Amino acid sequence: MKKILKLLPKILMILGGVILVGVNLTMAYIMFAPDTLPKPFYLLYAGEAGQPATGLQGETAGLVPGSAQAAAKPEVVEPTPVVERGQGFMLDTGTKIINLVDQTGRKYLRAGVVLEFYPPDAGYFSMVEEEKSAYEKAFNEEMALKLPVINDIIITLLSSQTFESVYTAEGKEMLRKKIQEQVNNQLPEYQVIFVYFTEFVVQ
Repeated sequence: MKKILKLLPKILMILGGVILVGVNLTMAYIMFAPDTLPKPFYLLYAGEAGQPATGLQGETAGLVPGSAQAAAKPEVVEPTPVVERGQGFMLDTGTKIINLVDQTGRKYLRAGVVLEFYPPDAGYFSMVEEEKSAYEKAFNEEMALKLPVINDIIITLLSSQTFESVYTAEGKEMLRKKIQEQVNNQLPEYQVIFVYFTEFVVQ
């Protein structure tokens, strides 16, 4: 027993040396062996593309910068085309004769209102002429069904105006904006981009 106790420190020293050598050899293998060989894990260096980091079972732990997955480009979103005056779809709502808010009840407004809509389908701008014509025809048929709603919005708004509020140029501009906002709010699937007055008489 005494002999064993005397040998125990030497045995432990030998075991420690063997473990230390094993760890060093393992680290050297991981660091210097080609990445094509199986390893318990792979070292990744900043700015370099490497293999995916794996565990002991070889399962992917994540994506490596520079890999095919990480290099996938995000989908490019085409910008919405800008429509200038006269390039949208025109809807003539006709001429309205409206009594203005007035104590005498004798003030009235006669106004012709045309709305210009942005094409609901942005692909309209890349269509050939025949497709554009067919699309615009379908749009006009659809808007004919919405015309009673649009006329109600415009008439209700005009009938709430006073002589003073619409007599000036600033008043007309404010009225344009109110018509545009209210139509867009009540018909959110469409977008009015301009409001035109083809006739505007206040008496």
